Amino acid sequence: MIYLELFYTFFTIGLFTFGGGYAMLPMIQQKVVEHNWLTMEELVDFVAISESTPGPFAINIATYVGTETGGVPGALCATLGVVLPSFIVILIVAKFYLKFKNSKAVSGVMYGLRSAVVGLMAAALFGMLATVFFHNVDVSWANMLRPEFLCSAVIFAVMTVLALKKLSPIIIIGISAAAGILCGYIFL
Repeated sequence: MIYLELFYTFFTIGLFTFGGGYAMLPMIQQKVVEHNWLTMEELVDFVAISESTPGPFAINIATYVGTETGGVPGALCATLGVVLPSFIVILIVAKFYLKFKNSKAVSGVMYGLRSAVVGLMAAALFGMLATVFFHNVDVSWANMLRPEFLCSAVIFAVMTVLALKKLSPIIIIGISAAAGILCGYIFL
């Protein structure tokens, strides 16, 4: 039963989200936490791990959740579930896109989807920021002055500056991992 539930859940996530893994994040967050497959903190931790490992985010999270809940068969079901809708949709789109790519309706749909994807990614970002910086979602000055918050905020700011300076993402991930380990030993 868990295998069918994993397949169905990740199939619907793959079918109803556009724009890649990060656009899927709000729906993944809702479904995974709703089914008690992962806590919000575990999900945020996995997002960080997924960013430092090869492969698409959606496949990584589906495989991880599937493994945690149903072992290797669960991983296969969840991964197939998240990949199959994209495979089917891209076959259909490829068949008809060239014929209709100059259509104003198709251009309008693509324009609207791009805006929606940015909104979904922003919502996911704010949800993760709240979990990372405010573990108990208590946004107060007392929490903002805690060493863990300040350390996370400094790491976030420094990594943002390094990213804007076009430093290699591999170096940024390495520096942020080292800084996180150091802060963890000092403050946690």
